[in-house]
Amino acid sequence: MQLDLPSNRAEAWRWSDLSALPALAGEPKFAGTYPDFHQLPWLGDAPEGPRLVFVDGTLDADRSNPGPIRFGPVEARAEDHPLARLAGQQGWSLRLGPDHAPTGPVQIVHISTGAADHLPAEIALDTDAQASIVETYIGSGWTNRLTAIRLAKSARLMLSRRLIGDSGFVSLTDRAELGQAASLISVTLAAGGTDTRLDGRIDLQGEEGFAEAGGTLLARGRQRHDANLVLRHSAAHGMSRQVWRSVADDKATCSVAARVEVARAAQKTDGEQSLRGLLLQRSATINAKPELEIFADDVKCAHGATVGEIDRNALFYLASRGVPVEEAKALLTQAFVADAIDRIGEEAVREAFHADAMAWFGFPLPLGEEGARREAVGR
Repeated sequence: MQLDLPSNRAEAWRWSDLSALPALAGEPKFAGTYPDFHQLPWLGDAPEGPRLVFVDGTLDADRSNPGPIRFGPVEARAEDHPLARLAGQQGWSLRLGPDHAPTGPVQIVHISTGAADHLPAEIALDTDAQASIVETYIGSGWTNRLTAIRLAKSARLMLSRRLIGDSGFVSLTDRAELGQAASLISVTLAAGGTDTRLDGRIDLQGEEGFAEAGGTLLARGRQRHDANLVLRHSAAHGMSRQVWRSVADDKATCSVAARVEVARAAQKTDGEQSLRGLLLQRSATINAKPELEIFADDVKCAHGATVGEIDRNALFYLASRGVPVEEAKALLTQAFVADAIDRIGEEAVREAFHADAMAWFGFPLPLGEEGARREAVGR
């Protein structure tokens, strides 16, 4: 497969490494077996409500319960993005009206078996509708997704993603448009062995819109995580938050470029960015690039970016109370990333993300023990 990939001489791709994609694109589709239903990383032992299982971008109908989700042509377009435009036109869509009563999160598991798979999606919520979607990415290979999000007046969407695949590459591109008083919260956790490229463009087109986007990037070895987010305020009285936490070990690299754009008509905008990085080894690299582009006069916008190492005084404090050094590092690092994961409003989803993070540190955290762990580090 011939790929037209961007060079890292382009500013938006300066920290990305796409060199593995041509080989992954040429891999054949997998014809063997993969985890059965109960071995998949569901929230709960017996997941109820809408759920989807995709294997290399193809729906596994026997393991899925679509509910209100439909399949066919979707209106997801990103011709300007070199990876997202590969997604095609056939995908899944979730369209909800105000009479929809949510019974729990929509769970979607994407299994990659070593090849490349591309899939578009669209989420359209009508006036006052609300939904929660949890996407989990496992396996190996190149998983490429494009998601179009359209929220009407006062609609609310919670979008949680965890990338816990063993190896390969995951590229996610979001295009979101928010109407008056609509709310979007998007949290991503990269805690597996894959490299990632995360792209998002969120446009608050209606007054009093709210958007919060960010996540946690955990990298070791020679992994590379690269997030690039643009949050645009097009109307007045909007509020936005961007919270990113990066942790890099060995010779890994985590990079976040986050920009807030405030149009001339977007008076009374309230926007904040918080980009923080933690180096577990000095051979690792963390890049943070916060940006503000403001054309309105009456706004309140702020950004901050810091990169540092684990506090030695905190390590000594925990060691003096009998906590082994490696576990103390894991606890302190988990506390560092917690404020990004805590943006998730549903307890079961939030605890699953904390458990994934602790498993990455080497200390699995059983669900329900989140509070005890925080108490140990004084949160």
